[in-house]
Amino acid sequence: MLYYLFDWLYRDFDIPLTGVFQYISFRAAMAVITSLFISIVYGKRIICYLKLKQVGENVRELGLKGQKEKEGTPTMGGLIILAAIIIPTLLFAKILNIYIIIMLVTTVWLGLLGFADDYIKVFRKNKRGLSGKVKIIGQVILGAVVGGLIYFHPALTIKEKVDIDTYVQAHNIQNQTKYEKAKMDFQQQSKRSTKTTIPFIKNHEFDYTSLVKWTGKNYKDWAWLIFIPIVIFIITAMSNGANLTDGIDGLATGTSAIIGSTLAILAWVSGNIMFAHYLNIMYIPNAGELTIFIAAFIGATTGFLWYNAFPAQIFMGDTGSLSIGGIIAVIAILIRKEFLLPILAGIFLMENLSVIIQTSYFKYTRRKTGVGKRVFLMSPLHHHYQKKGYAEPKIVQRFFIASIILAVLTIVTLKLR
Repeated sequence: MLYYLFDWLYRDFDIPLTGVFQYISFRAAMAVITSLFISIVYGKRIICYLKLKQVGENVRELGLKGQKEKEGTPTMGGLIILAAIIIPTLLFAKILNIYIIIMLVTTVWLGLLGFADDYIKVFRKNKRGLSGKVKIIGQVILGAVVGGLIYFHPALTIKEKVDIDTYVQAHNIQNQTKYEKAKMDFQQQSKRSTKTTIPFIKNHEFDYTSLVKWTGKNYKDWAWLIFIPIVIFIITAMSNGANLTDGIDGLATGTSAIIGSTLAILAWVSGNIMFAHYLNIMYIPNAGELTIFIAAFIGATTGFLWYNAFPAQIFMGDTGSLSIGGIIAVIAILIRKEFLLPILAGIFLMENLSVIIQTSYFKYTRRKTGVGKRVFLMSPLHHHYQKKGYAEPKIVQRFFIASIILAVLTIVTLKLR
């Protein structure tokens, strides 16, 4: 909202300093600062309020060291994260930008889904919360909406090859009429596309339409049949991956902040025509605005870590964990970098896989021998290391180091192909 106010002051009245709101970098910096302020300053007040209302965590007995000490720790702290994301985004982003609208819808929808789960656990004393089926249905609905918008919305376009000469021409013509025409010609070169980025491959692009060529001559008209289910799968997997990672103090929060920082870089270069041209990647018009949202996300998760680090003063609950995983997935899909998620969000992937492997192997061995066997001492993966005797802070710090390495590798893929 502030963007539109200062844009009006700048264009109509030429008031000094109001022009800084034209720069994504400035608004992203302000979003981080505001988000940190909300999560740290007001986060403390929310923790006190939750303690007053006795909104405490009911910890399942898993036989882990230090587990009982966490009983009664305030939960539903994801409310802090949601507020610290949404408020700065509304203040500093172009809220009419389609990318920002999609991210706000994603945040609110998954936040409400997680809040309903926490509410049932805390206030109705039902430890199971929402059934897994209801959560999956909620995630599938969101995935279908996001996938449909990306595929069908006319404003969600890319430029596969950047015509840098046209861009320069559009920004150097002095005559306003010619400038607007050149700019319009340039923008019309953008088009809706089902292409995405794959790492380590020269001319690293993959078109989802190639998966439906078998349907015949008009195969491109049916690409949504494969594209939307893939979007649904990615969002569901990432949302649940973050949920599984949120098992020890600070792990999901800190990992998400690292992933968010990397996505901010990817969104900024994808939405900046000069860098997109230099890196030979897709230029995605208007996607740079996502940087403001991601900046708020980074500030929210980092600020929440202030209270969530060991020993945690508050847990995010499903209100936060379901949201942050879905947010990461949708951002990656919007900037056509979803195939980088197995690298960038490798921690979430390993947590997911550890549960799948553990469950599948146990069922398989029980069916074959009558006695179920386990690959890990306990799943998800971080509990395996707890069972081996590692202290929580050590596990979290080492997972952070691994996440940073994966983030650097993700950035490197822009040129390593």
